[in-house]
Amino acid sequence: MTIDNFIPTLWSASLLENLNDAHVYAPLLNTDYEGEISGQGDTVKINAIGRVSVGTYVKNVTSISPETLDGGQQVLTITEADYFAFEIDDIDKAQQKPKLMSAAMKEAAWAMSDEVDVFIATMLEAGVATAAPDNTLTAVTVGTGAADDDAYETLVDLQVKLTESNIPRAGRWVVVPPWYHGLLLKDPRFVSFGTSPNLGVLKNGQIGQAAGFTIVESNNVPVSGAAYTVIAGYKGAATFAEQIDDPEAYRPETAFSDAVKGLHVYGAKVTRPYGLASVVATAA
Repeated sequence: MTIDNFIPTLWSASLLENLNDAHVYAPLLNTDYEGEISGQGDTVKINAIGRVSVGTYVKNVTSISPETLDGGQQVLTITEADYFAFEIDDIDKAQQKPKLMSAAMKEAAWAMSDEVDVFIATMLEAGVATAAPDNTLTAVTVGTGAADDDAYETLVDLQVKLTESNIPRAGRWVVVPPWYHGLLLKDPRFVSFGTSPNLGVLKNGQIGQAAGFTIVESNNVPVSGAAYTVIAGYKGAATFAEQIDDPEAYRPETAFSDAVKGLHVYGAKVTRPYGLASVVATAA
């Protein structure tokens, strides 16, 4: 099998599709400022304006003086750079290489998406804890016992906290670990009422809708010991940008093999901290 058999643009399309399908946290963020990202260290400047004041007007009395709007600027920096590189030895049968290469590309996509997932989850946890501590609920011990905190009602409390922060109701999400999902499945308010998504398995880890949230399940929920940080928010709370370089096929000089390598650069930023709410939850 020679290097001529590789089609870089074809491999690139395959990697992008697999990576996006594997994301859990990334689709919850907006990509409004992705722009022309080309490499690690690139920055995207995000402009904002302050609130506009409203005054009372009295005919023939009020003298209007326009206020000067306060401007602010945030910077999204592409801080992360991950790569993959693998080779397949010529000793393998030629007819197996396309299958091996396809499987290896999928594995690379899953591995890279896992890095993105952990990065974003950690960023969101820090963002709400540092910039919006009032949106961090009192820690709970969740279970089905009489003295335990209720999984469903905890989601309602997160919903209330976002509403108090004037966050739009549309598009709200919450990410829970598998054990938390298991508790929700035991609650008729989650499995017996509402629309069909409550009973269905949706894309990218989405497991249903309840308490005003699209509920997403992830193994990458931030955890310290047995305490998991359950984070809720909406798409406008944080932004994500990424660039995937075309995978390069080549023949290593020191081996008889075909090799592929690729680079993924990305960054994320919490732009509206009060668009997030969190609670540390421990299984009873």
